[in-house]
Amino acid sequence: MEWIGIVILILSFVTLLVLGVPVAWSLGLSSFFTLLITVSALPASTTIAQRMATGLDSFALLAIPFFVLAGEIMNRGGIANRLIDFAKGLTGRLPGGLLYVNIIAAMLFGAIAGSAAAAASAIGSILGKRMDEEGYPKTLGASVNITSSTTGLIIPPSNILIIYSLASGGVSIAALFVAGYLPGLLLGLTLMVCAAIFVKKHRIKGGESVSLGELGTSFWRALPSLFLLFVVIGGIVAGVFTATEASAIAVVYTLVLSFAYRELKLKELPGILVRSSETTAVVLLLIGTSMSMSWVMSAEDIPQMISDFMLNVSDNKWVILILINLILLAVGVFMDITPAVLIFTPIFLPVVTKVGIDPVHFGIMMVLNLCIGLCTPPVGSLLFVGVSIAKISLTQVIRPLIPFFLAMIVALALIMIFPEITLFLPRLFDLI
Repeated sequence: MEWIGIVILILSFVTLLVLGVPVAWSLGLSSFFTLLITVSALPASTTIAQRMATGLDSFALLAIPFFVLAGEIMNRGGIANRLIDFAKGLTGRLPGGLLYVNIIAAMLFGAIAGSAAAAASAIGSILGKRMDEEGYPKTLGASVNITSSTTGLIIPPSNILIIYSLASGGVSIAALFVAGYLPGLLLGLTLMVCAAIFVKKHRIKGGESVSLGELGTSFWRALPSLFLLFVVIGGIVAGVFTATEASAIAVVYTLVLSFAYRELKLKELPGILVRSSETTAVVLLLIGTSMSMSWVMSAEDIPQMISDFMLNVSDNKWVILILINLILLAVGVFMDITPAVLIFTPIFLPVVTKVGIDPVHFGIMMVLNLCIGLCTPPVGSLLFVGVSIAKISLTQVIRPLIPFFLAMIVALALIMIFPEITLFLPRLFDLI
């Protein structure tokens, strides 16, 4: 009888997805159908509603709407332009320099806004025209923009790391935020190496050289935006405020900065608030229904069964990590990163902790793994944003994306093999 619930849960969820039902509704309905095995419709629906409400009853989750709002304000407030100008000063004169500018700007933007989609939209829109004028292949520019935007989900502040903390049962958000820096830089570096190979292949020329004075000017203009990094992360690490309080401070800071730059008008605020509310509603509905499914899976003892099965296959941590990463790579192709983190963290975290893997290390590795799925069809959100900004078809960009997928997998493998890349900074600041 214990297998009936598992079969119904999986089959109903997959069937609903194939029928085109939104992921959040598929999660909630499949959980409801599974509960119908043991209870009637009214208690089942009541239980699902209670679990959704309980799942959202978290102080840490308040950070998500604030960081989403901060990202929207940054996207409109001229902050992206200043970060791109600074990145141009660093690498714009190199052969294929605009590709490196895209990667660096995405890392800087993500380190402030924490939004991959916002980075892909803002940076792609600004650099796309410049790349066209200088003869860059459109598919190459789109590939770099799509994959480099994922760095914003690893380099803090990152909403998905907050969600992982919730799903894991309380892994320190401060430790996760600090742990994301070196892996994020490593991901950016591997994408730059991949871009350099394409630059040599296409014989792309460099841009105009920049004097030290111009570089200093671009840095000075970008400095107020970059200072937000020290305010948010420094305050969290120093214990001055929590991640939730830091997100509210980020909103106030970006709002003041955008008005100071005179690129944000008061009449634009209602539209920004509406877009932020829409994004937040989608994310929180996913979190609520994912938490209900996690509770149903726990009730059916699914995490323990999977844990026992995997440990029976092997108790070698490298075998376990490779197996989990392969599963997550497959999951990421068909499922968005938020429900994937909420569903699979309770399943895999007990397994990896039993073989000696630190939960902070596993969280960064899991998020990076699932970031690859954001760039792949059929549900990769960054893929669709990138091709829309570049005004090219989906089929045109798939082939050029493959080398960048491989670069991301190389970064994932290095982080898996060398846990100190993730754990060095949290240990340095005594967070773990």
